[in-house]
Parts: sequence; structure tokens; C-alpha cells
Amino acid sequence: MRSLVPFVVMLVVAVAAFYLFPYNLAFLTRVVITMILVLSLDLILGVAGVSTLGQAAMYGSGAYAAGLFAIHVWHDPLAGLAVGAAAGAVVAFVSGLFLTRAHGLTLLMLTIAVTEVLQEIANKFSAITGGTDGLGGIRMGRVLGIWKFDFVGRTGYIYAVCVLFVVVVVLKIVIGSPFGLALRGIGDSPARMRAIGTPVTRRLIAAYTLSGAVAGLAGAMAAQSTALVSLGVYDFQLSAEAMIMLILGGTGRLWGALIGTAVFMTVHQVASSVDPFNWLFVIGLLVLAVVYAVPRGLLGLPDEVKRLLRRLK
Repeated sequence: MRSLVPFVVMLVVAVAAFYLFPYNLAFLTRVVITMILVLSLDLILGVAGVSTLGQAAMYGSGAYAAGLFAIHVWHDPLAGLAVGAAAGAVVAFVSGLFLTRAHGLTLLMLTIAVTEVLQEIANKFSAITGGTDGLGGIRMGRVLGIWKFDFVGRTGYIYAVCVLFVVVVVLKIVIGSPFGLALRGIGDSPARMRAIGTPVTRRLIAAYTLSGAVAGLAGAMAAQSTALVSLGVYDFQLSAEAMIMLILGGTGRLWGALIGTAVFMTVHQVASSVDPFNWLFVIGLLVLAVVYAVPRGLLGLPDEVKRLLRRLK
């Protein structure tokens, strides 16, 4: 029963946000989509211990794949999600064949390089992708043939929340499986896992592919909700902010990805509306405060408070 509590909290928060902020559903939808992206990073970084700044590669590929699919093949949203996830998985699998063999700074640079190459390809084939003008003309059909995407964003928000729930459930199952436990072991000590016969490279490629599928899913949802895909989906800033959100919330337990994303994007929204030029100062202070005061992220805040109370006694 205790394992169901976080899901109940998620549902309550999602429903409350829907009714409390009816005119901010577009922003809330963007928050939910970003949560899915950060969850994909938590799987490969928080669980498997693979440092990467290239989640935008799979996110952007999923966005373009879903957008092109909707324009030229079929307007069905769920089919578009499947195409976006497949595109992200393919990019992750192909790049993972060599990325998972690198380590440290080399790995970080390679993940950034892959994203830059894909962005340049998207720009080069502007006749297909729209180049710097972006890929427009994306029209979405009804979800399950029933619910139509509306201007206010009600359908888009509910649709995004439902996908988020599915992603969290699937990732919880994966992380709790023998495969997930092997990934945690690899994250702690790859050499030890090799010593007991675990095929470390194959496990990492599989994890990176799954992470890419989830990131591609997020990209597909972004394309569907905004009806536009630009070269910005491959921006380095997207990958960097995803890592900051994950660090803020706490790595390796999924819930930290959700908390960190919600806090970061809310602070970003409020701070940038108050001061459009210096909002990064507020974000920087937030990150410094969390890193120094709560090293395990906001998810570890209750434990830090308990530890502080014991010292005061």
C-alpha cells in the first residue's frame, strides 16, 4: 500500500493543478512533458550511472519523427507517440554502441557531439524538416478517436498526464526488475559487475535505448502539443537543464525527477516574469542552496531535516 502513496499524490497534484490553473494548462503541459524527459535521464544517469548531456538528441529525433509522421502519414496522437519513441530508441541504440564504451569527460563530449550532428542534419535537410523556419503544419487527430485537442489545452494536459503515469509505472517496474538491479550494480561498480559475469556493455546499451525511447516519447508529445518543431529541440541547453532538474530533485528514484522538474520550471516561470534579464541568478542560487544544503536533492530533504533535529537535541 505504501508504494501506491506517491501515485495517489501525483494524481491529486495533477487534478488540483488542472482546476487551480485553468488558464496555465499550456505551461503545465510543458512541465509534464519535461518531467518525462528528465525521467529518461534518471534511468541512464541516476540508475545506471552513465553521465550524459545528450538527451536532446533523442528528444529532438522523437519530435521530428512524430511531426513528420503526423504531416505525411497519420494524424493519430498515439501512433505518433509510438513513432517518436521508436525514433528516440533507434538514435540511442546506434549512438550507444560507441557511447557506452567511453567514460568521464570523453563521454560527455561525445554525447554533445551526437546532438550537434543531428541538429546540423536537421538544418541541412531543410526541405524536409523546415530548417531554421521550423516544421509547421502539424495537425493532430482526436485522442482515441474521442477527445479533440482544444485551444485552452485541457485535452493536451490530460493526455500528457496519462502518458506520464504510464511512463512512471513502466520505469518503476524496470528498475525493480533483475535488469534494473543489474543497472544499479553497474552504476555502483562496473568492474565488480563484470567480475560476476554481467554483460555490462550490453546492459548499458539496452538501458540507453530505453532511455532514448522515453526521451523520444517526450519529444513527440512536445511536437503534438505545440504543432511545431524547430531546431531548438536539439539545443544543448535542453540537456543541461534536464540534468539540473534531476540534481535538484534527487537521482535514482524517479520521484526526484518529477519534483526537480516542477520546482525548476516553476521558479523559472516566476523569476523570468518578474525579471526577464536576471532570472538565471535566482536559478543559480536555488541550485547552490540545494547542492550544499541537501546533497541528495529535494527528495532527501525530510532525511536532512530529521538529521538536523537529532543534532539539535
